[in-house]
Amino acid sequence: MRRFFAEKLDISGGEAVLCGDEARHIKNVLRYKTGDEVLLIDGGGAETLAEIVSLGDNEVRLALKESRACPADPEVRVTLFQCLPKQGKMELIIQKCVELGVSEIVPAASKRCVVKLDGKDNKLARWNKVSAEAAKQCGRATVPAVKAPISLDKADLSGFALVLIPYENEGETTLKSVLRGREAPASIAVIIGPEGGFEPAEVEDVLNKGGVAVSLGRRILRTETAGMAAVAQIMYELEQ
Repeated sequence: MRRFFAEKLDISGGEAVLCGDEARHIKNVLRYKTGDEVLLIDGGGAETLAEIVSLGDNEVRLALKESRACPADPEVRVTLFQCLPKQGKMELIIQKCVELGVSEIVPAASKRCVVKLDGKDNKLARWNKVSAEAAKQCGRATVPAVKAPISLDKADLSGFALVLIPYENEGETTLKSVLRGREAPASIAVIIGPEGGFEPAEVEDVLNKGGVAVSLGRRILRTETAGMAAVAQIMYELEQ
């Protein structure tokens, strides 16, 4: 069943209104009619069954029927700290990591990043739109937020039950061994380096904050692959 975003969905009111692109997609592309049913999500984790009661040029009104928790959203919260990659890669990282179950993405600038922070958030709206589209496509009811870029050394890691930093020079500790050696954590931070990798001091700083350096396998992965591999392994091991 098709899913559509309805911001500030008021379940108690018994009705919802979709406007703009979502409404036009329902009427002109999908050619739905009154009586057809859809699933509405507001980005907060629940999905609501709704029936179309009227269709206008730029507005679709729906009667709300039943709300439930979305089974596609994982229980563990994974925040991806992704060091800024070269142009064009960030959207792919966001799209695929949202599909895999990440809860939040924080772009970060490290010392070897080719892309530098310029104080402008002009890409942020686009990145969040990519996240929303990916969440809708894969059946999630929660839309992972893409936060404003930060400097990696300013990242607050204190609130996470587990902090993982995949590192090419870590040859013994695997991500699997870390996850299997403890109770399932409620929240995990994953820190992925840029194309040039981390400087040793950056890894040491994360370790001093309670992080664990892990290997993702025998091969060195590109920055756009490493986050996906880490999130996929986490979801597999924790059965999410």
